[in-house]
Amino acid sequence: MTTNRALRNFRIVLWVLVAIAAIGATALFMFKPPQRPLGVTGQEFALTSTQGGTFTQAELVGTPSLVFFGYTFCPDVCPTTLAETTAWRQQLGLTPEQLRIIFVTVDPERDTPEMVKSYVEGYDPSIIGLVGTPEETQKAKDAFGVFSEKAGDVDTDYYLVNHTALTFLIGADGRFEGTIAYEEASDTALAKIKRLVEG
Repeated sequence: MTTNRALRNFRIVLWVLVAIAAIGATALFMFKPPQRPLGVTGQEFALTSTQGGTFTQAELVGTPSLVFFGYTFCPDVCPTTLAETTAWRQQLGLTPEQLRIIFVTVDPERDTPEMVKSYVEGYDPSIIGLVGTPEETQKAKDAFGVFSEKAGDVDTDYYLVNHTALTFLIGADGRFEGTIAYEEASDTALAKIKRLVEG
């Protein structure tokens, strides 16, 4: 009898401890803020900015940003995307202080900082161009999950580069908030940017 009572008491204590642990875990999940990495994958990167200095993942904090990877010799996707992003910002009545546009070259072998600066400023002087060595560029691509590879006449200086054609939406807290696809409908893109800026 005593043994049964002790066993029953032990089971009660055990279930109480289980319940306390479950409540604690639930509270931790409910009240701990969600953690999403800087950029997309959270990996660190450092590139030379056409506006001076070094741009790292920490620089993504402070202002909502549209980040796009491309190259200056790009015949279609890159010029279209840069034209669209600057037009969207203008249509929403936003200033560069409210929404940054950032262009990262995936072609460091040909794209010098001077070339990228001239290229992006042809669309808008406020666009930030980022350039790195092949190794630095790879780290930036890894940080955003971006793919690129040479195509066409790869043994000459006239090759093309196949690359991810997404525009990444980065919030003021430096966290990934989604993407805009190449040639996505303008009304959808504008709605996404408005939500991004309004936070």
